[in-house]
Amino acid sequence: MSSSDLKIDLIDRRILEHLASDSRKTYNEIASDLKLATATIHSRVARLRQSGVIKGSHVDLDFQKLGFLVTSFIGVNLASAKGVSPVVEKLKSFQEVTSVHYTTGQYSLFVKVVTKTTQDLHLFLINKLQTLDEISSTETFISLDNPIERSRSLG
Repeated sequence: MSSSDLKIDLIDRRILEHLASDSRKTYNEIASDLKLATATIHSRVARLRQSGVIKGSHVDLDFQKLGFLVTSFIGVNLASAKGVSPVVEKLKSFQEVTSVHYTTGQYSLFVKVVTKTTQDLHLFLINKLQTLDEISSTETFISLDNPIERSRSLG
């Protein structure tokens, strides 16, 4: 099923909102809240998975409680646009990297990095990121706080 063939109705949206707020919710709980049959929820979720709307489920880790106290964002400028794929592949192997965005504007890539200390961030920058030949420059921003963190509402 292609994404152009996929029709998302109000029931699908409500199911997605439930799963986005708590991916551990059972189909029975969702069905009860939406006043639908469990089989209906099951078949709709299966269709949404098959179409790629639902890409999986995940555990949302609290990095701070695990001792990773420094979250930073790194703007990356590439020497050439041809460097995007090789750099992204290398970034996948760095455990400090939690997300990478290909962006418009000042930076080619915007990279989110989580480390235990600023010293670990410094070592990541000089021993890993800045050793990549495809990168011409970087700019690092350290997050002081994260007052809002949520999945986007479907409304």
